[in-house]
Order: sequence, then structure tokens, then C-alpha cells
Amino acid sequence: MRSLLYLLAVILLIGWVLGFFVYSAGALIHILLVLAVISILLGLIRRGVDG
Repeated sequence: MRSLLYLLAVILLIGWVLGFFVYSAGALIHILLVLAVISILLGLIRRGVDG
């Protein structure tokens, strides 16, 4: 499950970077960034809880 969260975070970050530099999608870009950060934080929290 942990690797799935990191994979999702990486995909969202790549989408954010592409959206930021290639497309002008407005708020969608920032939503992707927030989702990526949340995924990374959840992964770190779960890793800390699991030991």
C-alpha cells in the first residue's frame, strides 16, 4: 500500500509539472499539487505508525 501512495504522488507531481509548464489549467494544477503532498504525508505518517 505504501508504494501505491508514492506512485500516486509521483504521478500527481508529474501531472502538476506538465500542467504548470505546458497547459494553462488554472485551479486543477494546484489541486493536483495538494493531492500529491497529501499522498506523501499519508505515506510518511503510515510508515511512522507501522514502524
